[in-house]
Amino acid sequence: MPKFLPIAYFQKQFCPFAEATLSVATHALHYGTGAFGGMRGLPNPTDPSQILLFRLERHCQRLSQSARFLHFDLPASEIKQVLIEFIQQNRPQEPFYIRPLVYTSDLGIAPRLHDVDHDFAVYGLPLGDYLSPHGITCRISSWQRPSDLNLPLRGKITGCYINSSLAKTEARQSGFDEAIMLNAQGKVSEASGMNIFLVRQGQLITPGTDQDILEGITRDSVMQIARNLDIPVVERAVDRSELLIADEVFLCGTAARIAPVQQIENYVLPAERPLTQQLQAKLTAIVENRDAAYRDWVDVITLD
Repeated sequence: MPKFLPIAYFQKQFCPFAEATLSVATHALHYGTGAFGGMRGLPNPTDPSQILLFRLERHCQRLSQSARFLHFDLPASEIKQVLIEFIQQNRPQEPFYIRPLVYTSDLGIAPRLHDVDHDFAVYGLPLGDYLSPHGITCRISSWQRPSDLNLPLRGKITGCYINSSLAKTEARQSGFDEAIMLNAQGKVSEASGMNIFLVRQGQLITPGTDQDILEGITRDSVMQIARNLDIPVVERAVDRSELLIADEVFLCGTAARIAPVQQIENYVLPAERPLTQQLQAKLTAIVENRDAAYRDWVDVITLD
C-alpha cells in the first residue's frame, strides 16, 4: 500500500487520512461522475520551512472548470485556499503529489448530474520519479483516445480514464513502460496520462488541441519555455510513422514532468537528446524556483 500524507480534506474539514472513507453506494463510484487534478510540491531546497508549488493558480482554474462539467460550482479561489491549508497541515518534508477530487457524493443509483450532492476532497502522497527521467519505452496502443464528441476531454473527468487505464495495462503487460494513443482519425493524440512532443529538424512538434488531447498544464509550460528559448514550436496533427523517425520524443505531465522516450515499439530512437535535455534542465530550475524569469509560476507556501 502506498504511503500517504497523514491529513486529508474530506466533507469540508481536515481529518486523518484513514478517516476519509466513502460508502460503497457513493454515486461517483458507480458512474464515473468525478473530476480530479494533480500537482507536485517540494520543500524549497534553500529553505525547508517553505513549500514550492508549480502553477498552482492554473491547476485550481482547471479543476474549477472540470467541476462545471459536473454541474458543481467550485471557485478556483476556494480550491487554492484549501490546498494551501492542506500543505500547512501536513508539513511535508519530501517531494509530494496532491490529488484534489470533486465527485457526486449522494448515495444511490441512477446516472445523472442534477438533484445530486457534490463534495470536494484532497489527499496527497510522497512522490519521486513517476517515470524514468533517463528514458522510457512505449508501444502504440490498440485502444483509441476518446473523441470530444463523446466525452468532455477539456476536463479531467474520472470516467474518461477507462481507455487510458486499458492502454497503460496493455503496454505494461506487453513489456513497455507507457502507451501512446491514437485518436479516431489515426493521428497521435497523447500517452495514457501525459502529452507527447517530438523533435524533427529543430522544430518542437506536438499534437494540437484539435487532436482530442487534454490541455496539459505542463504541455503549456513546455511550449512557453521553448518559445522563450527561440525553439520553433508547431502544434499540428502528427502521424504515427513520424514518431518512429523523430530525432527526439518525450512525454510530459505533472507527475512525470519530462520523460524522454528511448524506444517506440521495436524502433530505438537516437540516444542524443539535446533539446529534451535543455527543456528538462530549464523546467527543473523553474520548479525549484531557481529561475527569476518564471517566479510567477511558483507559489511559495510558508509552513511556520
